[in-house]
Amino acid sequence: MRALIFDLDGTLVDTVYPHVYAWQRALAEAGFPLDGWRIHRKIGMSGGLFTRAVAREICRELSADEAEALQQRHGEIFRELELARRALPGATALLGRLRADGVPHGIATSGRRPEIDASLEALGAPADMVVVARGDVVRAKPEPDLFLACGERLGVEPEDAYVVGDAVWDLLAARRAHMLSVGVLTGGYGEAELGAAGAFRVYRDAAELDASLDELGVLP
Repeated sequence: MRALIFDLDGTLVDTVYPHVYAWQRALAEAGFPLDGWRIHRKIGMSGGLFTRAVAREICRELSADEAEALQQRHGEIFRELELARRALPGATALLGRLRADGVPHGIATSGRRPEIDASLEALGAPADMVVVARGDVVRAKPEPDLFLACGERLGVEPEDAYVVGDAVWDLLAARRAHMLSVGVLTGGYGEAELGAAGAFRVYRDAAELDASLDELGVLP
């Protein structure tokens, strides 16, 4: 049976733009103002890769201490935001259907705990759900480690797994993991961009994916 491995932010929960704000504020506090659209294009990268990309944007190298401080401050601001984490349309129902039908599935995210805990709660993720977070692997997206670790925990081979993501970084990591990928539009990337990055199919959101699972051959 095929398995589904989901990204979290922008794929299952509506948290892409809060992440943009948190990064923008953390950078501004450190004296590195950066336009929001430039930050949005980098959401989904690991924190370390993100800070290296920021260094290129500001034409200035960041020391290891500066990069770590930025990541820590981003996490603090993100957790301080007084917003109710909201599952994206159809996400909770899709996960529930997969559980009911016995379809192997899990979450692989560049986010860290405890930042992701409220998002998992919003999804109603059970305690035994396979969740691989940034702290569980050496390298995050666009490296394949998160997806490979999730597939290993699910007990499936890479060729038997689909990655579902909203950003080109998800799809690049999936290709490196030798997994087919499916794109969703809920993170702000366009259909053409996701297709060019390797998405086998692109759906509007998790609800449309749920209605199209037969196209992927994942139903028992």
